[in-house]
Amino acid sequence: MEWRRAEGDPLNGVAATAAVEGGLAAFQTGVPMLQVRDLRTNILKPASFSLSARECIAVRGPSGAGKTLLLRAIADLDPNEGLVTLNGRDRSTIAGPEWRRLVGYVPAEPGWWADTVGEHFGEWTAALAFVTGLGFPEETKAWPITRLSTGERLRLALIRALMVRPKVLLLDEPTAALDAASVAAVESLIGTQIRVGLAVLWVTHDAQQAKRVARRLLVVGGGQIREEVPEWPATSP
Repeated sequence: MEWRRAEGDPLNGVAATAAVEGGLAAFQTGVPMLQVRDLRTNILKPASFSLSARECIAVRGPSGAGKTLLLRAIADLDPNEGLVTLNGRDRSTIAGPEWRRLVGYVPAEPGWWADTVGEHFGEWTAALAFVTGLGFPEETKAWPITRLSTGERLRLALIRALMVRPKVLLLDEPTAALDAASVAAVESLIGTQIRVGLAVLWVTHDAQQAKRVARRLLVVGGGQIREEVPEWPATSP
């Protein structure tokens, strides 16, 4: 696997329209969209798993265990080895910027490269349904980035990611800095996207959130990634 760092490649960048709609034995549910085989880094031991369309897998583990490293390796942002495919297509055959459009990564501390919110969106009108749904007024477009709180940055980065219509979304603690109402809004938005086909890998420290958003569970610890039977029934919403 040739590692391709995203030089000059803003993650989850602008788009014209919004979306509306080893270590571990392999496991899968339904028809796999994202397949990971023997993915490893200098810290993470080989891991293999599959993620299907309309599915969310929760990722849990103690701080520093390697959860972020797992997401970054899948996004091909750090050196890694192994096979990663999307709908059967090998990641190595897809240009880095296009891979990160199809497999979107929302970090715990999103980056911003322009002065105002609106400059990060290709068409603000197309984003408005998401913007208002997450509690922002329409005039947020003119807000300077410097006035945003951590929670506001997280929510807007999520909208930015959805605007490019990813097939898979890698979420690193997307609600960590949010109040209860905002957490519920984000979970509702992502749930809607999952129902229309999005596949999500969701890192969370919140066991109750994992139960709400996912039916399957990956646990990261000591560089190993393993599937665990969740503490909630597999048929939970």
